Amino acid sequence: MVKSVLPKIKKIAVIFSLVLAASISFCFRLGDDEQQMLAWGNKCLNQSFDPSTDTKLKKWELELTPDAFIRMRKTYQNGKQEYFSFHLHRMIDMNYLGNADEGTLQFKTMADDIIVQTSHDRKGDLDTLATTLSIPVKNMQPERLDSLRTILEYFKSKEF
Repeated sequence: MVKSVLPKIKKIAVIFSLVLAASISFCFRLGDDEQQMLAWGNKCLNQSFDPSTDTKLKKWELELTPDAFIRMRKTYQNGKQEYFSFHLHRMIDMNYLGNADEGTLQFKTMADDIIVQTSHDRKGDLDTLATTLSIPVKNMQPERLDSLRTILEYFKSKEF
């Protein structure tokens, strides 16, 4: 009696399809977790930023990007703009100076790795580099600070 191998091939194909679908689903789920971390990091930075420390500040933007950059743009009432940007791979330390109500997040880089661009200034446009970026913050509880540090360390260690 001759048996067909077709049912065995179908069974293998079905199992392989299920494993492949589960793997793809798992990969997308990891991407969702990363998106949630990025969203929370941005929410934390934006809710904690304290614009009241500079009365001439008209508008500001602060962002952690998916490719591990911290970017900050300040626009003043006179039209002057300041732009700061650095890659987290270049960060050597993040310090917090202050208490839970108000303080300063201080990012330090390996060398002059922070891009500082000033435009629309009466003294002229200026491009420089810095090793420290200080961001005034408010309502930075220790748990929130630890969580932010964890997220920044994750994006710092991520390969691109």
